[in-house]
Amino acid sequence: MEISQAAKYHEVMLPANEVINALQRKLDDAIDDMEQGRVQTIEDAWEEIDSI
Repeated sequence: MEISQAAKYHEVMLPANEVINALQRKLDDAIDDMEQGRVQTIEDAWEEIDSI
């Protein structure tokens, strides 16, 4: 389960190691995107965050 899903449903509790693993995957994906030149505007980023 991804963190965004857990944030939507507060009754769902994840073990700490699953949360850390999900955060690390997201960070790895973000670093890879930056290295490959795949970036988005700050407006698009906030829109994506608000949709969670």
